[in-house]
Amino acid sequence: MAAEVEVKKDNFLENAREYLGDIRSEMKRVTWPSREQVQSTTVVVILSVFIFALYFKIIDQVIQSTVVKLSEYLTK
Repeated sequence: MAAEVEVKKDNFLENAREYLGDIRSEMKRVTWPSREQVQSTTVVVILSVFIFALYFKIIDQVIQSTVVKLSEYLTK
């Protein structure tokens, strides 16, 4: 039984070593974006967030106004 536990332990350590080696080799193949690319995509994301926020704010006000007017009409 002790030998079986030792084999599992060695197998786990070998698998972990192989996994970390695979990660290391994959990370060497990654093409990282340049600073300019990161900055430009960040600007696009921030602008998109503000545009969507404005859009939802307008839609929310239209729906709120409609509900208030409908409520006033129905309670008369």
